[in-house]
Amino acid sequence: MGSWQDDLRGALDGLAYGARSALSPSVLHGAAVELGWLTTHLAMYPLGLVGGSSSRALPSRLSLAGLSPAQRGLLVNDVRAAGTPILLAHGIIDNHTVFTLMRRHLVRRGFSSIHTFSYSPLTLDVRSTAERMGREIEAICEASGSDQIHVIGHSLGGLIARYYVQRLGGDQRVHTCVTLGTPHQGTVAAKLLPWPLVKQVRPESDLMAELAEPAPDCKTRFVAFYSDVDQLIVPQRRARIRHPDLLASNVRVHGVGHLSLPFHGEVVHRITGMLAHLDEADTPGQTA
Repeated sequence: MGSWQDDLRGALDGLAYGARSALSPSVLHGAAVELGWLTTHLAMYPLGLVGGSSSRALPSRLSLAGLSPAQRGLLVNDVRAAGTPILLAHGIIDNHTVFTLMRRHLVRRGFSSIHTFSYSPLTLDVRSTAERMGREIEAICEASGSDQIHVIGHSLGGLIARYYVQRLGGDQRVHTCVTLGTPHQGTVAAKLLPWPLVKQVRPESDLMAELAEPAPDCKTRFVAFYSDVDQLIVPQRRARIRHPDLLASNVRVHGVGHLSLPFHGEVVHRITGMLAHLDEADTPGQTA
């Protein structure tokens, strides 16, 4: 049997594995929520085609006037956390509008420097895109005067961020890297498409092998959110980080679809709370 037939069989087997529990009430509820977010997001998507990277700043640091209680609290109690830039990186066929709710909550919490990293759906390589992310991070740090940054990546955006941190020395800049539905161990579903970029997220790809290599002394804190009903990460456990050298926590989210992760209230709340405490030793609840 030819290799493409093997790939197809593997993909279909993986999809069948993920579909065995697809009729449970929680999964059906998650699908309904996902459909609702998809409808909303499709209406917002054209807005993301206008402009690229953007930022949002709070009022002057010389005064607390005009700030909400949450913003005042973060600024007064941890000015370093409030001033650490945050970079949001979307998925493969998305744009920065997927982070609309996330951005709003970060601003309300008191974070003062929020940026977005955009790339074309025609991108062919994770490695070169990670290099560009690195250049953008350096520019943000130089402009803000901060020596560190947080990155929040959805789907492929999280894998681009991880590659930058783990393979390009980005751990010197990235304090915390949060990923949402990212194929850290590849996804069997990628075998259904011959697209060069999609091939890189197959479980047996060269990119996956490279990310499995040792990463001694990597300083960045990783937090990987994964869903038990993610339609694109098959099996869903492949969205977890499993690497002996990385400081990583895996957080399981129940009944939330792939697209809904950046919009999900619990996920957004946990991320904003976590980034407000830079010096905490422990990361959010780790799961197996």
